[in-house]
Amino acid sequence: MQLVSIEEVRRIEALLYQEARLADESRYTEWEGLVDDDMYYWVPAGHADGDPSLAVSVIADNRRRLKSRIAQLNTGARHAQLPASPMRRVLSNIEVNKVETPKEQGTREYAVRANFVLYELRAQSTNTLEVWPGSVEYRVRARPSGDWKIFYKKVQLVHGSEPLATMGFLI
Repeated sequence: MQLVSIEEVRRIEALLYQEARLADESRYTEWEGLVDDDMYYWVPAGHADGDPSLAVSVIADNRRRLKSRIAQLNTGARHAQLPASPMRRVLSNIEVNKVETPKEQGTREYAVRANFVLYELRAQSTNTLEVWPGSVEYRVRARPSGDWKIFYKKVQLVHGSEPLATMGFLI
């Protein structure tokens, strides 16, 4: 395992906090600016490891499908999100490890884990507070240009194997 500097950890934490805030505020176009061209966004049903194509998933978006999802969210015509749910999430227990063999040569890559709790007020329907607890695995890439992007996000919900409420947002 390679050592990760305090500066690298702070940079990654800042990226993840920004990503969470933009998702909470439904600022999807800005959120999309934080992800790389090979982004994979996965929310398995239940607890799954390994190949997402072999698992039952709530969401399994490659970059093209994610772009389509964001375009749909940006139309404002998602009835399950009219008005958009006020949301806030808390990230904690952030662990950062440097990847020894980056997927893309000439970059630095990091495997990051965190826990989260997302609170969603269903203002458009039941006016109830939904709680979405779980863990997240990120892969973050730093380019020599100073550009930092997320290229993998796996959200493992604590209750992911149970029937879930409609998720009309980015978790």
